[in-house]
Amino acid sequence: MNLLHAPALKSMAAALALLICLFAPARAADGGPIQEEIWALQLPLPMLAYVVRPVGDGPFPLAIMNHGVSLKPVDRSFFPLVEFRDAAKWFAEHGYFVVAPVGTGYGAAAIDIPERGLYGPFFAKIGNCSNPNFKDAGRALAQVDLWIIDYMVAEKRVLAKDVIVIGQSAGGWGSIALSSVNPSQVKAIITFAAGRGGRVDGKPNNNCAPDRLVEATADFGRTSRVPMLWFYIENDTFFGPALSKRMHDAFTAAGGRAEYHLMPPFGNEGHFFVGSPDAIPMWSPLVEKFLDAQK
Repeated sequence: MNLLHAPALKSMAAALALLICLFAPARAADGGPIQEEIWALQLPLPMLAYVVRPVGDGPFPLAIMNHGVSLKPVDRSFFPLVEFRDAAKWFAEHGYFVVAPVGTGYGAAAIDIPERGLYGPFFAKIGNCSNPNFKDAGRALAQVDLWIIDYMVAEKRVLAKDVIVIGQSAGGWGSIALSSVNPSQVKAIITFAAGRGGRVDGKPNNNCAPDRLVEATADFGRTSRVPMLWFYIENDTFFGPALSKRMHDAFTAAGGRAEYHLMPPFGNEGHFFVGSPDAIPMWSPLVEKFLDAQK
């Protein structure tokens, strides 16, 4: 299978870099401006990222935002370059240098040769539901976050010991996995609807091996000591209240530190709560209180 090579990614990123400040200018909470950009992250596995940051040289605290996954390569090819824009801008307005990577195998990097149906690399699979490997899928995304932290610190744009990580769905699961290795740079982690194996065959509340997911959550909790804030939503048909509460109970019983909030029903599908600007007034006061407690 042909994969999208780094030179092709660099060429595509160079064109996208011309689109800096694509959107209407915004102001930070302190009145200063923020700036939106597209970056090519030269990681061991290169990828593009949406970046929104306070204007200036910094260094600033770093916020990494991890998106979810789709198991269908065609769906991944239509993945937006800018994900969680409103949520990302909220963090930038509060002083964070936000990096939202576009995972390998997504968006423009999803398809190498469209007419031949060849798709770019995708490394976050869980395998068959009869024997899913939830832990390694989470660890793969966690490794990307560690690469991004090292890359951004080397760029001297962010503070080395002032990093937060935010993740939704599979991105949240990767963030839980990251907590299990307790990276010294990461002071807090926030997840929205975190998990893997939801809606098997597209059916609501049809989860892939939920008992195995709870066991994997407990395994991460045994070594995790990073303060975490977990959001789940009542009408999430991927990871409903009963399952998310089991995950939280297992995680904290094993020793993990996670504050759990079950939010009221939101829209037609609560799983995508964090992607809506209308949700910001609901989660932002809880996030501010949580982050203030970590100072």
